Amino acid sequence: MAQIPTPPAEPQDSPDGYVGLDAGDAERLARQRGWSTVRSLPPGTVITMEYRAGRLNFEVRGGRVARAWKG
Repeated sequence: MAQIPTPPAEPQDSPDGYVGLDAGDAERLARQRGWSTVRSLPPGTVITMEYRAGRLNFEVRGGRVARAWKG
């Protein structure tokens, strides 16, 4: 039987620190800090709720990050 792969470690970074930043600047900063996937979404976007290690999500309003969360 194959072993279950170990997910990659996530950066030791708080999503709350991105709130209020310009969306482009926040994405560049997140990638510099080690997030493998950064996803910017408009408010109310319907998304699936699967958790992906190493992914940081931004809800963007008016070009600024209004909310940020892992997965």
